[in-house]
Amino acid sequence: MKLGRLGVWNPNDRLTPPELARLLRTAEDLGYCALWYPEAVGYEALSSAAFMLANSTTLTIGSSIASTYARDAFTARRGMLGLNAMYGDRFILGLGVSHASMVQARGHGYDRPVPAMKAYLDQLYGEEPGAENWPVMLAALGPVMMKLAFARSQGALPVNTTPEHTRLAAAAMAAASVAGGKHLAVAQKFLFTTDADHARAVGRGELALHLALPNYISHFQRLDFAPAELENGGSDRLVDALISWGTVEDVKRKIRAHFDAGATHVCIRPLHAPGDFAARDAMLATMADL
Repeated sequence: MKLGRLGVWNPNDRLTPPELARLLRTAEDLGYCALWYPEAVGYEALSSAAFMLANSTTLTIGSSIASTYARDAFTARRGMLGLNAMYGDRFILGLGVSHASMVQARGHGYDRPVPAMKAYLDQLYGEEPGAENWPVMLAALGPVMMKLAFARSQGALPVNTTPEHTRLAAAAMAAASVAGGKHLAVAQKFLFTTDADHARAVGRGELALHLALPNYISHFQRLDFAPAELENGGSDRLVDALISWGTVEDVKRKIRAHFDAGATHVCIRPLHAPGDFAARDAMLATMADL
């Protein structure tokens, strides 16, 4: 599985299909190697991947993540193989166990994350020849899921992390990948402003959902944030750690820190006013030379 240095992470649910096609052209023209997208309440992961692959020529399209509760492993396998056969091996199936509240809203029971993912991967790979080389990655934050990601897939897709977390993840990757070849694709949100109040207000808006989800609360506590720092929208220290803001060079320094810590790929998410695609595109153009 090939994955270059720098990609874009985008919440596709907020875009109409023509707006999404425009973003794909922009990312491709600027030289980004990949576009990653979540699966939450809007577009379904595999059908939207087909649209994005059909509206691009060089971008790798990666789900970050497709919920294991949204489709059984057999369907995920056929979708992943089919998309790659149809679109020149440009799709990465990023998988995650989602969150209890979202899974229960679908009418499913929520199982223990790591055993559930192990069972899903067993069914996904089956006895298929060469399955160990399929372009599959896992959403992983905690050490046990991280170990599974590097042992059973092509790598890990951590979000809402810090360079310190990236360093620990890279150590796990090195321990599990004696022959190398695995990927650590880290997502980083950013905005250009030196106004701390504005930056933190935007950051709290982005983090609000995550601060209501137990999986992320546990993750933030493992990053040494006290429970009180996760209340009332999150402390300044939490927001500053997770959202890169400041001058262009400040933001680039934070993203380079992920590479220095061992990330093999960073997917960046520009934070901008709703619908201000000109600002988004300008931010992506500014960051494209990292």
